[in-house]
Amino acid sequence: MPNEPAQVKTAFQVNRGGYGSPRVNAELQQRGITCARKCVARLMREQGLAAHRPRHRTITTQSEQCAEVASDLLQRNFSVDQPNSKWVSGTTSIWTAEGWLYLAVALDLFSRKVAGWSMATIQDATLVVQTRPLALTRRRPLAGLLHHSGRGSTYTSESYQALFQQEGIVVSMRRTADCYDHAAMESVRR
Repeated sequence: MPNEPAQVKTAFQVNRGGYGSPRVNAELQQRGITCARKCVARLMREQGLAAHRPRHRTITTQSEQCAEVASDLLQRNFSVDQPNSKWVSGTTSIWTAEGWLYLAVALDLFSRKVAGWSMATIQDATLVVQTRPLALTRRRPLAGLLHHSGRGSTYTSESYQALFQQEGIVVSMRRTADCYDHAAMESVRR
């Protein structure tokens, strides 16, 4: 048994707080201090020592630091009175027998129908730019269409923004880390 709880605390701190009682016990055994794991667990509990688990965080949006980001003009107003006045757009990944494929979809908020889509093996600006011609020829929206999307590098790219500006389409982007701003598209992607 360790002479003092300080030895347990030292073994815990040396390993940056990442060890639980089994590893702290093994560390003490290597130092020549014999003790039971339950004793180490009790001493750690008494001192409020608990292992910090590294958190896995999946990054879904990759924005470029200097990218031009549009304002959120949609403001969670998903109600629409006429077709082709508000579209939402997003990308998602799909596992197939051939590997991962990326799907970009533009959705008309009036009818909740897909206005356009494209699929590719690489998620880049070309993926979302290819959605535009199909959507525009199928739907023929008037100038002033509000097109709402996320803030990923595919949507903040200069080529994507220039094409929409050329067509007279108003670009809107959701706020960072707020899935409710893009709720209509999130329900389609899942």
